[in-house]
Amino acid sequence: MADELTLEQQQELDTAIERAQKALAIIETYDQARVDRLCQTVAWSVANKKRFLQLVDMSIKESGLGDPVTRQQKRFKIRGVLRDALRQKSVGIIEENVEKGIVKYGKPVGIIASIVPTTNPDLTPAGTAVMAVKARDVVIFSPHPRSKKTTFETVRLMREALEREGAPADILQCLTKVSIPMTKALMERANLVLATGGPAMVKSAYSSGTPAYGVGAGNATMIWDETANVEEAAMNSMISKTSDFGSGCSADGNIIIHESIWEKSIEALQKVGAYLVNDEEKEKVRKVMWDEENHRLSDTVAISPQKLAEIAGFKIPADRKFIMVLSDGVGRNHPFSYEKLTTLLTVHKYQGEFQNAIEMMHQIYWGSGRGHSVGIYSFDDDHIHRLALSAPVSRIMVRQPQSKSNSGTFTNGMPMTSSMGCGTWGGNITSENITLKHYLNTTWVARPIPEDRPPDEELFGDFYDPECEK
Repeated sequence: MADELTLEQQQELDTAIERAQKALAIIETYDQARVDRLCQTVAWSVANKKRFLQLVDMSIKESGLGDPVTRQQKRFKIRGVLRDALRQKSVGIIEENVEKGIVKYGKPVGIIASIVPTTNPDLTPAGTAVMAVKARDVVIFSPHPRSKKTTFETVRLMREALEREGAPADILQCLTKVSIPMTKALMERANLVLATGGPAMVKSAYSSGTPAYGVGAGNATMIWDETANVEEAAMNSMISKTSDFGSGCSADGNIIIHESIWEKSIEALQKVGAYLVNDEEKEKVRKVMWDEENHRLSDTVAISPQKLAEIAGFKIPADRKFIMVLSDGVGRNHPFSYEKLTTLLTVHKYQGEFQNAIEMMHQIYWGSGRGHSVGIYSFDDDHIHRLALSAPVSRIMVRQPQSKSNSGTFTNGMPMTSSMGCGTWGGNITSENITLKHYLNTTWVARPIPEDRPPDEELFGDFYDPECEK
């Protein structure tokens, strides 16, 4: 791998690793109070409104992706990550179970290679930095080339915050001469990889030989059953679909609506900003969204509905917030049921029993997005329970906008993060939100306890035969 790097890249990487090792030797000596204070200063350096708005403006000008209005709200996610971090222990004893005689101690994982996506060049480094500092890790960020200046500036601000507190700035570093070979080389030399990005990058992380947490593809799908509050559901779906121009993997991509509320739901979605395309416009959108093999085209990611329509060759009113198409089917041969990552939403009608909605959901996920998330607008607890039993996803949001809720909000109990595992469904090692526990090594100390050995009759039940033990 090293021979694919330029001399300058090799030197930058070698220097970054050397500095990271020195910083690690220092931060791993810090006590809990010290790292908690560092978490606070790192978070504030980029999460205060003035600074974050500057980063948002910089990121959109640099990458050309995203919505300058809704992206500003992501600074609250940093607050949530900080809240969760401060409420947990990470140094010394982090958990005790007296009954089991178990005491757990938190330890750093070491040098983290963080692969930063172009759609979150400021949020991802900030959230990662808070958790890493809390765990007494060090991080080397590998920014996306399309937004590397924004990521570098974000890391620079956090480095300055560390220095003001007398901590090594090199706890956090950002590569400047980034390329695919350099990112691969970084992953090979780190102790842990956090890969937030496209499927190719996640696959590369898993192939690096280094332990890695990756994320699977999203294709957030909502089910509206006959009990749904249509107005609430429409408003929340609009919020989810339009947040940062639909760039998040949790942005609503599909809605499965019961026939009894179909007309009312379509009307409600139009009322909150949907532009319903006709058949001709729908075909034009398909051609610019996917190639002949149904692979999504990157030029349509995280753009306004007006720009998407313009690229497709038609115009929509300035007040429309997203483009909506009526389903022509679900599954692998129907790309409109795939992940979109832009201001495009597909609506599907289901008839009859709730099981039919579940079957349609399964068909959608066999085409795209298994493991990530599904949501439901329902007041029928049995429907919610049946969906939870059946859905091949890691998280289910009930009556909430998915793009705001999957990664944690101040109004649900999901752990705050900007990285979400999708389990083996999505090719990931974990189905959890990536949080502090994933940044830590844990040492278990076990003391003797009274024997905890049930009798064989209890263990084996009806299968136990005492004659076989003679």
